[in-house]
Amino acid sequence: MKTTKRPVYFDYNATTPLHPSVFEAMRPYFVEEFGNPASLSHSYGWSANMAVEKARGQIASALHCQPKEVYFTSGATESNNLAILGLVTKLGDQGEQRGYDNSAPHLVTNQAEHKSVLEVFQFAQRRFGAEVTVIDPDRFGQVSLKSIQRAVKPNTRLISVMMANNEIGTINPIAEIGQWAKSQNILFHTDCAQSFGKLPIHVEDMAIDLLSLSGHKIYGPKGIGALFVRSENPTVELLPVLSGGTQEHGIRPGTLNVPGIVGLGAATVLALSDMNIESERLKELQKHLISGVLSQLPEASLNGHPTERLATNVSFSFRGLSADIFALGLNGLALSAGSACASGTSSPSHVLKAIGHSDRLARATVRLGLGRLTTFADIELAIDKIVEMVLKNRQISGG
Repeated sequence: MKTTKRPVYFDYNATTPLHPSVFEAMRPYFVEEFGNPASLSHSYGWSANMAVEKARGQIASALHCQPKEVYFTSGATESNNLAILGLVTKLGDQGEQRGYDNSAPHLVTNQAEHKSVLEVFQFAQRRFGAEVTVIDPDRFGQVSLKSIQRAVKPNTRLISVMMANNEIGTINPIAEIGQWAKSQNILFHTDCAQSFGKLPIHVEDMAIDLLSLSGHKIYGPKGIGALFVRSENPTVELLPVLSGGTQEHGIRPGTLNVPGIVGLGAATVLALSDMNIESERLKELQKHLISGVLSQLPEASLNGHPTERLATNVSFSFRGLSADIFALGLNGLALSAGSACASGTSSPSHVLKAIGHSDRLARATVRLGLGRLTTFADIELAIDKIVEMVLKNRQISGG
């Protein structure tokens, strides 16, 4: 039977393959150790509970927090929802209890956030009357402390800024923002879906109060994530957005996904074990990819910060070329094109628009995600394919 050769994978920012060692750690909890961790009257439940708590400790160790501050969710999207809505509803509840005349909190975020933050802020504004300020990042997609300071008001209760952007790879000055927010008694949330396992994270040093992460970005399973909620200095209180159980101290009810939780813990240990070595390897590949494309295509520009960026991300835009040049992808390469996270819609990327791109330029954009399986030969292939596609388009359009 003739088989079709699969394209080289360059979409690690969207998802990563499950690492074999992570799968092996998960395997027993699908069949042999199938107990419900809430069933503490027999050995099946004890075994499952022990596995869950081991994983909780592994994630806490990576974040430098207490295990009791880690809550399991279905992924970073749910964690973002729980962090923001859980806090806003709690603040509203406290306001009513204390008889405040104006208890509506002011929330601050940035235009380049993931939609699971932006749309939740919009919902909080519509449903709970929260006051929301969405600041613009700079042309590199980076959020400055000064822009945060200008946006803050006396009733500001939460600042939410992602650690690293999923579309253009820019890293934000999280520690600087967090420490200032703490000095102003403002809670600070950060979406670390892209940065967890790739950058060092220390919730104390960075003064982070709420942190979202996901398993499938670090060679773990899909459908599992976690939320860090600070328990002291200050104590952060959330109201659950789901009802119907006492799991996760009632903050996130529902039977725990034990295999997924075990996989998240194993993937966390794997990521931290060689984070520095893998980061340096990917930086070399990233550097070669960027120089290889920019040196041959003068119309190409790199999106995101030139130095403060994830080693796993490269995003190019091509001025003067036909819109949707990469809409159908590149033969032999699996990557994100045009709208990136807006794939499947006709709208251009809100992140690219936030850094000043026109609709046309946003659509003439390609994002390559680098990962554990990416080789130098893969990078060479990507350079050749991109250059070939652009030159061909230029000839067709008469450029």
